[in-house]
Amino acid sequence: MGPTELPRVRPMLAVPGALPSAAADAGFGYELKWDGIRAVAYVPGDGSLTLLSRNDNDVTAQYPDLAPPPAGLPPCVLDGEIVALGPDGRPSFAALQRRMNLTRGEQIRRLAAEVPVTYMVFDVLHLDGRPTLRDTYRRRRELLAELPVDGPRWSAPPYWEGHGKEALDLTREHDLEGLLAKRLDSRYYPGRRSDAWLKIKNIRTEEVRIGGWTRGGGSRRGAFGALLLGLETDGGRLTYVGSVGSGFSARALAELQPLLDSLARDTSPFDGPLDDRHVRGRDVHWVEPELLAEVRYGERTPAGRLRHPVWRGLRTDKQPLRRGRRGRGAD
Repeated sequence: MGPTELPRVRPMLAVPGALPSAAADAGFGYELKWDGIRAVAYVPGDGSLTLLSRNDNDVTAQYPDLAPPPAGLPPCVLDGEIVALGPDGRPSFAALQRRMNLTRGEQIRRLAAEVPVTYMVFDVLHLDGRPTLRDTYRRRRELLAELPVDGPRWSAPPYWEGHGKEALDLTREHDLEGLLAKRLDSRYYPGRRSDAWLKIKNIRTEEVRIGGWTRGGGSRRGAFGALLLGLETDGGRLTYVGSVGSGFSARALAELQPLLDSLARDTSPFDGPLDDRHVRGRDVHWVEPELLAEVRYGERTPAGRLRHPVWRGLRTDKQPLRRGRRGRGAD
């Protein structure tokens, strides 16, 4: 059992995909894709709240503005996304970055006032002592619609049955990240990635491992100039996909450098030689590829490199910062 005796449920994951065809459209429900942090909420019905990340890390204390849960909620387990909204009302991952990985109570309280978050609820996994995982997505959305979820910092955004093209056009019109298309007759598969859920992105993003850095110059002297990025293969190897040197705030530069220094190693963690003008000579510093990050990019080159990548932030909500160290100087 999970927090406060409610069953622990790992979140179900979507796969990248295209908009369902016109013939299949009526069989899908469409939700906005929120640019935030996935979190499962455990609400025992006594006014308390526990929030667990995708990795089952307890992040409740980091988001005190989400507690208590809305009054009147029965004991339940809910699935949703923690989102920071910008001044224009659109999700801002850059703003949310300021709320992530905080540990000091005073700083957490100050930023909770400066950068409030909202919990966007989109699924019901357990309700009034009964698991709902085998219920269809349509039925779970009906159950959610009956719950008093909306509150000062909670919301249950609507979904659309069918009309996927119109929904996707709406996200493009408002420069939103994209859609999730979910089969109306699908059940919930805890901890699994399933094509019953499709993520359809307007903005190209990629989760990458940091395998090294180059020394900066000019205004970046004393810090890194660019980070060297890789993708993990199924065999555990790291394939080089390019470097990112733009999109960093002063705060990000200051916070990343100590992490990079602590992960230093003597040899490249990438699979094979790197044919890249950024990776030359004494200005290259290798690191254990333990930091997972997200970048935005234009397209992929024929060689598989990310074109014009821009830094978005570390994704510590999806992968621990420290996996097993492979040893300084390991091949």
